[in-house]
Amino acid sequence: MNKFAFVFPGQGSQSRGMMNNYAEFAAVKETFTEASDVLKQDLWQLVAEGSDAELSATVNTQPVMLTAGVAVYRAWLSQNGPKPSYLAGHSLGEYTALVAGGAINFADALPLVRFRAQCMQQAVPEGVGGIAAILGIDDDVVRAVCIEGAQGEVLEAVNYNSPGQVVIAGNRSAVERGMELAKAKGAKRAIMLPMSVPSHCQLLKGAAEQLRDYLKNIQVNVPSIPVLHNADVKSYNDADLIKDAMVRQLYSPVRWVETMQAFGKLGITHNVECAPGKVLAGLNKRIDSNQQALAINDGEALKSVLATLR
Repeated sequence: MNKFAFVFPGQGSQSRGMMNNYAEFAAVKETFTEASDVLKQDLWQLVAEGSDAELSATVNTQPVMLTAGVAVYRAWLSQNGPKPSYLAGHSLGEYTALVAGGAINFADALPLVRFRAQCMQQAVPEGVGGIAAILGIDDDVVRAVCIEGAQGEVLEAVNYNSPGQVVIAGNRSAVERGMELAKAKGAKRAIMLPMSVPSHCQLLKGAAEQLRDYLKNIQVNVPSIPVLHNADVKSYNDADLIKDAMVRQLYSPVRWVETMQAFGKLGITHNVECAPGKVLAGLNKRIDSNQQALAINDGEALKSVLATLR
């Protein structure tokens, strides 16, 4: 018996035309129309024809990726796809997971993620923060690099993406020092990422407090499908604890490796990336080879995964 989880990607998975290969599913266009009505912005046109700069602006990327994930999930349900046993999302993707699990209404989540994006962008002025991927050294070495490279500034390991792939973030000068130290300690590569916000580090604490205030007015329900949170790899059946996990997520590392390992312990046989792209499926293959990592990255893939999991 297959026991499967759905996972949702965050920023970085967006690309122009990414929804074109789902055109046969009415639920996809309907979801984008609903989102466009809520935000008073044509998200379908943005995804179909927007420039890379427009698509990668944080205030656009977050609503777009939320909408894309929800759209593909609804397309899955429209084909009588079975519901997953567990959900998780990488960074922003956690919000998509909470919508899919029924914890937050889609119409509430859209302005929520746009507000989150604005808070993040304002918390760290352009050019002050940096974020970089470190490849090919152990997590402990990366953490040591962060301690050594900080020199009174912020420098932290913020995404544990897969064994040998950790993202660091903080003040840009500290990140640059960290990259050089990591290379000196044997990292295969250290790459500055094209993101303007150093997500999931202490520089986002102010943004997190703004998010906490905003969430006071958002209805959060106990999800019908458990969601494993990035900040602590736990699922909650209490609205206040869910909100607290969402707030802590902004300045805490994304513990993706532990999330996939937790799925393994819960008996998950397949994890499915539910969105255009297959970044997470690639990571998940490297984390736990006992779970089959799949991706619903276009209409044909949706049908194929449906056949596998039925």
